[in-house]
Amino acid sequence: MSDTTPPPQVWPTLSARDARALIDFYVSAFGFTETVAYAGDDGVIQHAELAWPPGGGLMMGQERDTPGRAWTHTPGTFGGYAVTRDAAHTDEIFARAVAAGAKPVAEPYDTDYGSHDCTLLDPEGNQWQFGTYPGHPTG
Repeated sequence: MSDTTPPPQVWPTLSARDARALIDFYVSAFGFTETVAYAGDDGVIQHAELAWPPGGGLMMGQERDTPGRAWTHTPGTFGGYAVTRDAAHTDEIFARAVAAGAKPVAEPYDTDYGSHDCTLLDPEGNQWQFGTYPGHPTG
């Protein structure tokens, strides 16, 4: 693991009803890696970062009622797409996540644009799609 920060990039964010439980789910069921989790004096995770091994990551924290807090999300309203290594990786994530309690929305399928995808709801109701489509070339 490198000691340098990643280059500038987009970090999807979400709030959780139980941040610790959702982090543990994302690590065990989806395959994220916990990078850091900062908790307040009360033990509540205020900020956490999870790395997606093929690239990118996710920031999250516990839902909390903090007067003047400018950044708020309603738990269970996030939707994200994570690019997998290949079709087998998509299938592996789907099977592991369902076994861990994720609700299947769409079992692995092939799209007409060449991706192999699946869609799941995590334990808090956030929708996740995993697939092989890396996005359209930008250059």
